[in-house]
Amino acid sequence: MIPNRKLPIGIQDFEKLRRGGNIYVDKTAYIHQLLNSDAPYFLSRPRRFGKSLFISTLKAYFMGKKDLFDGLAIAGLEKDWTEYPVIHIDMTRGMLTDVKSLNAILHNNLDEAEERIGITVEKDENPGVRFDKLIRAAGKQTKRKVVVLIDEYDKPLLGTIDNFDANDAMRNALKGFYGVLKSADTDLRFVFVTGVTKFSKISIFSDLNQLQDISMDEQFAGICGISESELLRDFQPELQALAEKRKTTNGEAFAEMKKRYDGYHFAKESEDIYNPFSVLNTFAKLDFRHYWFETGTPTFLVKMLKTIDFDIPKLENDVKIPAEAIMDYRIDDTDPVPLMYQSGYLTIKDYDTLLDEYTLGFPNEEVKYGFLRELMAGYMPGKNTRSEFSGRQFIRDLWAHDVDGFMNRLKSFFADIPYELNNKEEKHYQTIFYILFKLIGQFIRVEYRTATGRIDAVVEILDAVYVFEFKLEKNVSAEKALAQIDTRDYLIPFEASGKQLIKIGVEFSTKKRGVSRWVVIK
Repeated sequence: MIPNRKLPIGIQDFEKLRRGGNIYVDKTAYIHQLLNSDAPYFLSRPRRFGKSLFISTLKAYFMGKKDLFDGLAIAGLEKDWTEYPVIHIDMTRGMLTDVKSLNAILHNNLDEAEERIGITVEKDENPGVRFDKLIRAAGKQTKRKVVVLIDEYDKPLLGTIDNFDANDAMRNALKGFYGVLKSADTDLRFVFVTGVTKFSKISIFSDLNQLQDISMDEQFAGICGISESELLRDFQPELQALAEKRKTTNGEAFAEMKKRYDGYHFAKESEDIYNPFSVLNTFAKLDFRHYWFETGTPTFLVKMLKTIDFDIPKLENDVKIPAEAIMDYRIDDTDPVPLMYQSGYLTIKDYDTLLDEYTLGFPNEEVKYGFLRELMAGYMPGKNTRSEFSGRQFIRDLWAHDVDGFMNRLKSFFADIPYELNNKEEKHYQTIFYILFKLIGQFIRVEYRTATGRIDAVVEILDAVYVFEFKLEKNVSAEKALAQIDTRDYLIPFEASGKQLIKIGVEFSTKKRGVSRWVVIK
């Protein structure tokens, strides 16, 4: 039975959420913590993680709307409900492709702020000049310091990340606008800025040196998203409904939620954080899908990874990055790892205290398989990632023990690659092998490592284990691939399984640009 409760899908306005009787995961205790410091704050989180809702919650608090907070944590913590003039700059609205569109959005935000505060300042073509005038005039008229809330400050930069000239123009325009926050510091009561990425060489970070970045602070790790304890506390009726729909137990439904949407960590040590957008949509539709990934694809990241010939298998929980680099991204940087972390495609898996180094990996299955499909499309342009790269057709062959059918499909798959294979491009093909078998692993178990060495691919189903060895080098035969399986004892870890063991040696032809022949031993 579907619970008769309202889920705030797509609602980013705190007042609308509260007055509409929607479920609210209480984050207001964090506001009380933030008020302990007068420093301006910066918070980085992936898209659709609740940043805009938290900004809206701050806005309601500083506008003195005490009734909206009845029954919430801050109601018992905070005694100062003074109303302050609030300037809310929302960069999420509209397309920001050039400085003209950027200035239009900034002026629209300033128009709304003037109307909300009840003040009009002299118009200026430069939004930064107007911003400065508004801060000072609002403080003078209300006799209170001003609150500035900036949501998704970096949207103009992310939107032009693959266009250097447009991006450079955006950076220069934003430098003048955000630089106002430093010159107006004595007139400001509170500043909170959100974004996906912490771009270096932007005035808000280089000039505003007192900006306090809380993105990786342990005490604020759960400020956005849904923690595991919050999920179990606030969504029991929805978990029950999901379990009933899937004809399973609450525990099994929760385990599936965890596998698909959990796994985010925003500090060295923190509770598991779930993707809120995917969680709410799953409860609303009582169905598991890649909701977060369907709302946007990381095209620029895929292009970057391919351009720099990034070692894609490293993304499997083996990406190392120094602590000082994880939150520092330069627009001309050739290392995509900081951007992948900040964008939510990688998350913290481990931290080495001695080396002051993080290990990153995919947070969950939704991100992992969604990103792999996008990678496959990037490495094989023109293909339909949903129908051809899912791995389902390959799996049907293996379930039927049709090895020749599987290999013929693989041969056809590679025949369409529009590149000439040479020594430099062998890694390109190895990457496609890796991605394809990882996508197959979305449905059945795929392993790559054993105690005796690294196997190219192992696919394990209920009654059989397929061991693949690929030879991509010139003049190396399928028979030699089979011999390697035996000499390195690749079958030993599976002998006790009682399953049929099937060895496949695969020969990759540089001349034919694909699979040329294979040998199977059952």
